[in-house]
Amino acid sequence: MTRRHAPLISGLLTLGLLAGCTVGPSFERPAASVSGGYAVPGKAPRGAPATTAGEGPQIGWWKMFGSAELDGLVDRAMANNQSLSASNATLARARARIEAVAGRRLPQVDGNARVEHEQVNLQAFGFDPASFGGGSVGNPEFDLYTVGGGVSYDLDLFGGNRRSLEQSVAQAEAQWHQTEAAHLTIAGRVVQQVLTIAAIRERIATARQLVAEDQRNVRLTEVRRKAGAGTLVEVLSAQGQMAGDQADLPQMEQQLAEARTMLAILIGVSPLELGMTDFAFGSFTLPRDIPVTLPSLLVLKRPDILQAEADLHAATAAIGVATARLYPNIMLGATISQAAQAPDNLLGANYRGFDIFAGMTAPIFHGGTLKAEKRGAEAAAQASIATYRQTVLEAFGQVSNLLAALGNDARSVATQAQTADIADRSMRLSRRSFQVGNSGILQVLDAGRVHQRARLALVEARARQLLNVSRLYVATAGGWTGSVTPASTVDAGKALP
Repeated sequence: MTRRHAPLISGLLTLGLLAGCTVGPSFERPAASVSGGYAVPGKAPRGAPATTAGEGPQIGWWKMFGSAELDGLVDRAMANNQSLSASNATLARARARIEAVAGRRLPQVDGNARVEHEQVNLQAFGFDPASFGGGSVGNPEFDLYTVGGGVSYDLDLFGGNRRSLEQSVAQAEAQWHQTEAAHLTIAGRVVQQVLTIAAIRERIATARQLVAEDQRNVRLTEVRRKAGAGTLVEVLSAQGQMAGDQADLPQMEQQLAEARTMLAILIGVSPLELGMTDFAFGSFTLPRDIPVTLPSLLVLKRPDILQAEADLHAATAAIGVATARLYPNIMLGATISQAAQAPDNLLGANYRGFDIFAGMTAPIFHGGTLKAEKRGAEAAAQASIATYRQTVLEAFGQVSNLLAALGNDARSVATQAQTADIADRSMRLSRRSFQVGNSGILQVLDAGRVHQRARLALVEARARQLLNVSRLYVATAGGWTGSVTPASTVDAGKALP
């Protein structure tokens, strides 16, 4: 490089550094209206957990149910669930992309080496081969050894690379929150599946008790018939009721098998490796107090809301990427090479060559493609805003429904328990009345059916209460603070303007 070239290159470099800017809109966290979010209930009705407004559930919320077996299953799912493994791997890929995009902002250095055997066609350049060693020699042949390298640097005048890095960081953050949501969802599904198994086992136990009552009715009708006080019709009616109740058991057993299989899948094992699942309602404690996340905090910690926000950030950065393509760009670079016919001469100064360059590219005509891509990026950002707002609304609606369910479920359990107690006494009185001949078998069977429906309704009410409590923990982002981000995302974010 001569002295007259140095000011030119230095001036271009200085101009590029001074003129560098970042086009496109800068991301601002969207304002989510929480004034109409949800109201935390006041005094809880009898039998319902109390609610406390604040930061919400902490890590390990499932321990509030007081079951060591449940805690162990959730831990196994966190370690072995294959969906979580896939989500973790996808997050690792997003982190790697940050590093790849960040690397483009640095000077790009490449090396090269080449060994070749050449024959020069002198006649193509207007020379006579005979003048270079005689007519019998022909075109000369020789070996050539070359080593060298080059460096190039994109000045990124309008911030296209910076916006691309910003987009990658936001996409990785979205993937991180998606991974958070996956962990939260799997924990909730394990808890709900365990509670479902307990409910099915309770229904099976109830059905078996009802079959036992049916057997007593059959024996009573047979005794009355043998004593001459009853009829064969009464015996057949009692036997028909017992057969109908017995027919429900195989379907319940199938439901239990399917629930066990689903639980095994959730914790990442085969059904044979699952082990015992003798869960019952008595194995769980209904939490006495549930910390509920305030609406203003829910938008800052619930993973699906944070993912929607990060997606909006990425879409906003994409506008900058598309905008930067509409403007010129300058590339600086230099190359150096050593070429010699013998390896011993490769490092000699006489065999060295170099060049220093500055190049500019500017879009002139692309048929409207670049402008259309910018408009498309702007439309995608608008869609992301709408998606974010919808996600917030749905989250508020879900929490509102589950908060209302706390009181309603408690009242339902109390009412169903009272109904089941009345039906149990009615069935016993009907049976005694039938034994002494004051009523027929149809009255006993009707009382039995009412008793059956009441007992099963009580089981469903208790199961629904426990399930809705677990859903409320998940809906209020139990165990997630919303402040944890991948280390590589934070590091890459420091490089942003």
